[in-house]
Amino acid sequence: QLQLVESGGGLVQPGGSLRLSCAASGLILDYYAIGWFRQAPGKEREGVSCIRYSDGITYYKDSAKGRFTISRDNAKNTVYLEMNSLKPEDTAVYYCAASLYDVQTMCSVMAASYWGQGTQVTVSS
Repeated sequence: QLQLVESGGGLVQPGGSLRLSCAASGLILDYYAIGWFRQAPGKEREGVSCIRYSDGITYYKDSAKGRFTISRDNAKNTVYLEMNSLKPEDTAVYYCAASLYDVQTMCSVMAASYWGQGTQVTVSS
């Protein structure tokens, strides 16, 4: 059974850091790109960062460049999103997803076949 399970969300002060995890099971990750997306209250879901699992090629949306880092752990079938210098506008539910598309397409148009249930990130003082 295919599953994507996010964890690591929480409440953090502005300027703080969080690391999100996406644990995958039931699929051969080397065939997929794995991406992080977010949806803030009242806004549409948007791409954050995506990684091609087989070789680690990454793509970042402008909002994530310089502050967020996506990575993978092959042994754990897990993709991480390290988020630094967090801002209140980063507050959202963060989702991971799996796609057979390339990383830029996946992140730009949210082209994904499988989605996790999401984890809440709140940046507030």
